[in-house]
Amino acid sequence: MPTAQTPSSRTIDMKLEIVVIPVSDADRSKEFYASLGWRLDADFASTDFRVMQFTPPGSGCSVIFGKNVTAAAPGSAQGLYLIVSDIEAARKELLDRGVKVSEVFHPEGDVYTGPDEPYLFGRVRAGGLAPERGSYRSFASFSDPDGNGWLFQEVTARLPGRVDANETTFTSSKELASALLRAATAHGEHEKREGGKHDENWPNWYAEYMVREQAGQELPL
Repeated sequence: MPTAQTPSSRTIDMKLEIVVIPVSDADRSKEFYASLGWRLDADFASTDFRVMQFTPPGSGCSVIFGKNVTAAAPGSAQGLYLIVSDIEAARKELLDRGVKVSEVFHPEGDVYTGPDEPYLFGRVRAGGLAPERGSYRSFASFSDPDGNGWLFQEVTARLPGRVDANETTFTSSKELASALLRAATAHGEHEKREGGKHDENWPNWYAEYMVREQAGQELPL
């Protein structure tokens, strides 16, 4: 089978904006997704039809659900990923809102066979943050009232090619603050390697670190 290639030139934009969530009780689901702190964008209804749209904070993609929106069985949507820059903070926020969320877990060992609910890396969920808090490797899960399955996934450094190196964006002040904290920690190590001297060029070093981290490029030392 030929290997898929990334187009070398830009094609027409195709933005994923809607994911349909199959639910059994529209009002109950509306209450649940509002309790997450998600933005209600729409609630339209007619005699035999109703559709609601919610958007997670900072997301370019929304979910819709309601009545006669999909023929899929309620609760059949699984593996819905919410990417966060700080999984512990994201989990705490939902817990503070009264939402049941699993403990943080990470993949370990033979991840493709095991007793746990499946997720991106298989069926083994080892407790706690990923070793060295590796990007893409820490998760937490929760479900809506119908059992549609959501997962937080912590991503701090993107894989190469995932993000355009010419475009660096942060979707919230919290995400920017987390990136600044990681840059500050890395810069502290940089100053130690340079003999412990104060680096007057630290703003440029921070900026370079944050841009490279988001683009999945080699980080400055």
